[in-house]
Amino acid sequence: MSPLHIAAILAFLLGLAHSVLGERYILVRLFRRADLPKLFGGTAFTTRTLRFAWHLTTLLWWGMAVLLWQAAEPDGITRAGVLAVIGWTSLAAGVLPLVITRGRHLSWIVLFTIAAIALVHARG
Repeated sequence: MSPLHIAAILAFLLGLAHSVLGERYILVRLFRRADLPKLFGGTAFTTRTLRFAWHLTTLLWWGMAVLLWQAAEPDGITRAGVLAVIGWTSLAAGVLPLVITRGRHLSWIVLFTIAAIALVHARG
């Protein structure tokens, strides 16, 4: 196993720990507070936005882990491979605000656009 493989595993585990521990020890406790900002008439949008933004970090670490793993392979990673990882990572990232905020946080539009452009160019 190469150092790049180890880095990929560490990036994956970092993302996993970030989501699991953050949800358990930070987000849940934060959402119990009575003084959260009331956006769009209440705190639901605020909590949903914080939740998807928190877990977005995990998806980005996982995308980086894939890039590191592919870079460790004998043939390395191609331009098309980098674009494919960026595209799929952006697509997965776009699902978070779309689902968690029920589409009210419009970042999903930008993330899906990035995904589409990257995936189209990955195919050449």
